[in-house]
Amino acid sequence: MQQECLSLIEYRYSKGTVKTVAGNLWKMISEELDEKVNKTNFRAAMERYYICNSNVGDFAQSKFYESRISVYRESCHSDETAKNRSPTTPTNSDNIQPEKRHDLTDAPKLRNFHNRTNELATLKQWILTENTCIVTITGLSGIGKTTLIRQLVADIQDNFDRILWRSHRKFSTLNALKTNLIEFFSPPQPKQNLSILDYLRFHRCLIILDDFQETLTTGEFVGTYIPEYKNYGKFIKEIARSPHNSCLLLLSWEKPIEIANLETENCHCHTLQIQGLRESATELLKGKKFTDEDRWLELINLYSGNPLWLNIIASTIQDIFNGSVAQFLSYSYLFLGDLKPILHEHYQRLSESEKLVMQWLANQEIGGNISSKPAYCSANNDFLGAIQSLIKRGLIKKNVSKEGSIFTL
Repeated sequence: MQQECLSLIEYRYSKGTVKTVAGNLWKMISEELDEKVNKTNFRAAMERYYICNSNVGDFAQSKFYESRISVYRESCHSDETAKNRSPTTPTNSDNIQPEKRHDLTDAPKLRNFHNRTNELATLKQWILTENTCIVTITGLSGIGKTTLIRQLVADIQDNFDRILWRSHRKFSTLNALKTNLIEFFSPPQPKQNLSILDYLRFHRCLIILDDFQETLTTGEFVGTYIPEYKNYGKFIKEIARSPHNSCLLLLSWEKPIEIANLETENCHCHTLQIQGLRESATELLKGKKFTDEDRWLELINLYSGNPLWLNIIASTIQDIFNGSVAQFLSYSYLFLGDLKPILHEHYQRLSESEKLVMQWLANQEIGGNISSKPAYCSANNDFLGAIQSLIKRGLIKKNVSKEGSIFTL
């Protein structure tokens, strides 16, 4: 600012003209920053603007210089002096690429990626095109959430300055998680204390938080946080409702209530529920040296196309039935084997009402109609709450028929 005023004096402008031009510049900057700015607080005001606006480079280079030139032209009427003045050539900061910092030490290695083309396309649309603030990936354990997101990160990592992958299993409290995030984002010698939101505005960040279900209590309907994470819902809402160009990816067995509510508010949140592989799972079975290929699809459907479940059952088929899928399927009893502890881990998270509904649905040949709830579910609130909670856990699905909503396991 002082340099520009000295330049005006050098070109024989009067002191009054310099004050007029300076006053116009302060007014223009004050309007841009929506606060009164002068030579005393100019630096602090610009730092605040830089933190809160990721497009500050555009402002500093285009708005400031273009408006400054406009003010000069309107305030200075000497054509001869203007001809002798050297043009100002601002530095184009847009050509300076920010330093990238990616921490994927907690991420799994890239593995064989089965056909998830549609899911990848959807996620890229939400994150890169729509600038969605929070994307939640839900599905049962072993369904392929982590593998899908690991491939996604490999595809889109060049679009982000900061990428961090963490698991909630490593952090016993919300404060511990926040501290770890800030330690990653902070420069070696931070000049001031900034919040996570400040860093999300300062850089374009991609944060992947796996195992979100570890923040929720067991034995209750979905949505109650353990005491150590009681303020997590507020944290999620702040990220969703604040302006920034970053993205938070949550991987979870269960859908958080805050996400469901934010989606109804259209707060730049999306949820993708991962389903089984179905027909594409045949690629997984090809390496198992199975026979009876015409029965493979039946096996896939029996275990919901879950890659982990199919790999576990494949070991049983190889060990006991010498790779014969037909012989394995000849048993009328659905064999679980090593799947039992995995399913038990999901089951022990349920409330008593949810367990009763699960048992009721298991005994229905074509599914359960909510209009004819079981007699032992005396309270309607418990019954409907259990149904809704089981949907958020991905343990039941809804089919619409003439009789109404039919739910099945």
